[in-house]
Amino acid sequence: MRWQDAIRDLIDDYRDRCLWFLRNDYYPVSPEEAEQVLRYIEQYGDLEAFQRAARIRPWLSPRSSATSATS
Repeated sequence: MRWQDAIRDLIDDYRDRCLWFLRNDYYPVSPEEAEQVLRYIEQYGDLEAFQRAARIRPWLSPRSSATSATS
């Protein structure tokens, strides 16, 4: 499952309770927007929402195979 699918499912499950202030058709299109939505869900949701957001968050981190600047 891609992060986009996982966050869509989470938004659909918590839109009425946590994201009522966003447009009804809003879904994030970038990892940055997704991160903001996860923060809203963590802030306004229940424990299960918080845990689901925490499981999605690592998918948003960029994976880099580049050598670090200090190497």
